[in-house]
Amino acid sequence: RDESVAFIRRRAPRLTQNDADQLAEALEDLPLLLDQTAGWLNDSDMSVEEYIELLEGGIDQDVVKVSADFPLAFQTAWSILLNKLKETVPESVDLLRLCSFFAPGSIPVRLLREMPPGELPEQLSGLMNDPLLWNKAIGQLRQYSVVRLESHEMAGEEASSGESLYMHRMVHQIVGKDMPEHDRHEFIDVVRRALAAADPGRPTDTRLWPAYAEITPHLKWADVLNSTDPAVHTLVLNCLRYMYLSGEYRAGIKLGQRAMTAWRELLGENHPRIWDLSYNYANLLRSVGDYAGTEAIERAAVDHLRAEHGAKDLEHLRAASGLAADLRGLGRYDEALEMSTWILAAYRELLGDQDARTLSAQNNLATSLRLLGRYEESLELNRRTLEARRQVLRPRHSWTLYSEVNYATDLRLLGRYNDAFSLQSQSVRVHRLVMGPDNPLTLRAEHNLALCQYRSGERARAATLFTRVLERSERVLGENDPLTMMFAASQSFFAREHADIDQARAISEKVVDGYAAMLGEEHPYVAGTRGNHALILRNVGERDHAHALLEEALADMTRAVGEQHPWTLGCAVNASALRNLVGDPESAAALTDAVITRATEVLGRTHPLTLSARIAHAADLRGIRDRERADKVEREALGDLAETLGAQHVHTVSARSRNRPYWDFEPQMI
Repeated sequence: RDESVAFIRRRAPRLTQNDADQLAEALEDLPLLLDQTAGWLNDSDMSVEEYIELLEGGIDQDVVKVSADFPLAFQTAWSILLNKLKETVPESVDLLRLCSFFAPGSIPVRLLREMPPGELPEQLSGLMNDPLLWNKAIGQLRQYSVVRLESHEMAGEEASSGESLYMHRMVHQIVGKDMPEHDRHEFIDVVRRALAAADPGRPTDTRLWPAYAEITPHLKWADVLNSTDPAVHTLVLNCLRYMYLSGEYRAGIKLGQRAMTAWRELLGENHPRIWDLSYNYANLLRSVGDYAGTEAIERAAVDHLRAEHGAKDLEHLRAASGLAADLRGLGRYDEALEMSTWILAAYRELLGDQDARTLSAQNNLATSLRLLGRYEESLELNRRTLEARRQVLRPRHSWTLYSEVNYATDLRLLGRYNDAFSLQSQSVRVHRLVMGPDNPLTLRAEHNLALCQYRSGERARAATLFTRVLERSERVLGENDPLTMMFAASQSFFAREHADIDQARAISEKVVDGYAAMLGEEHPYVAGTRGNHALILRNVGERDHAHALLEEALADMTRAVGEQHPWTLGCAVNASALRNLVGDPESAAALTDAVITRATEVLGRTHPLTLSARIAHAADLRGIRDRERADKVEREALGDLAETLGAQHVHTVSARSRNRPYWDFEPQMI
């Protein structure tokens, strides 16, 4: 009570200590109400006794009605205050009602003032176009503590000419309930058009993301999904695109889900906007790993658009690109490659080589090739895409940065560690600056840098970065996000060799279970991460369990992607080690011999995986006492390692010390 009294007397110096005490008791010490009432009483000649009598007397017919959901003191005090506003500055009540169609909290009222005058209803045009009336309305609301003024400056743009108001959630709720139906329809339409007019129109431009971040919280309150205005539809689609690109997946999925329901009812099942919405909604669902859900959405779009407009239609091609991504997510890489190849050819025919959509199709084809283990072909396509995007877009465009990570990933997967590290370390700095530290693309770039550091032997720096990336991804995206699981897989295999085996095991178990739940038992990521887990079991002495799990992983991976795929070859290198450990050296030697033949054909004789197979085969030959051949195979492999990676590279030094090599499965982006 002492605090209430002191507060009232600061706000209304004309009131005595006793007045303030009586008022605080009548208003039940509610701070917001004390603030508003004291501000109003200081400007009035009404006594505290008269005011309390008014409060206790309830609401007569001339007083504005306030919802019964609120405490009686609040209902009555608000009724008195709103009536006072209607008498003195009626425009301030209009402004309050407009504000109730923005989200509570910070309300960018300058968006209203920036609307073209012809688009405003007559009763609001005076308020918006007359600076004196505008300032008077805001001044009255501020004086009674109904709103608070906030300075507002958009990042990257010139200082705003208007203001933002801060409205308390309780005030927002009361004003929203106390509104004639005619005003409700008129005012909500004004706010919808103000939001649509504020749409920057380019959600792919990271420099405009602050504007989208300001707009998106207000979409729900303006009930934009029930608007038939095409400009409002475009706003919704652009906000969904922004949410996808900026990593606001969960919020985007909620909006997309609600939009699908509302627009189907409002526009009909086959309205063109439905297919635009499907594409954006599917992107968001795919980002959280719901590939089966997105395949159903995209296949329906593909079938409809092909039947309606033909195969070479741009809308159909866009939907087909989404379907190819779903197939990649589901592990159906050959189907995805076939579709991606056809899509790229169609875009080139329709739009030429340098169009942004053609370059996106080229990027997607490279991803399909990488997932099939065709790293050289992926590298060449990503090199061309990166060069073109640097020219057509700009070096700091998000798609250009995306291509840098893809190209650096291919370099690393081909064993060109120094080249990969050089590009990725420079690219990470730009990602942090342009995309922000917690954007999924930045996290992915940092993760690839950690892998580059690891493969180059910089284990301490890699350890720090692996941990940091995983912690941030869990916080920003959640533990079950596909990116988080990808990062966790890396953290686990790094910890297995260089940190805490118990931590490695705990993380690995979660990763295997997570992929099995998300993708199904037959997906190659499940086989690959089970193979990684078997190495952990080997390291803690569970040899038989490890051997059985690795043989299972090898068989599953062979079924999923074929015996020539690098992932299968890597599983085989690991399986050969376990065959030795459980007393089957002949089978181990036969397996590594077959792997060398296939790896040389697929990857070349000096690829790191082929070299690992050759070093492992030398160990297997020693295991069956064929020392002469073992020495020859080892000598040649060590020479190629020194020539390819350098005499002092960690892999070369390890092989020279006769440490048996292992292979880590890395889940890839789709």
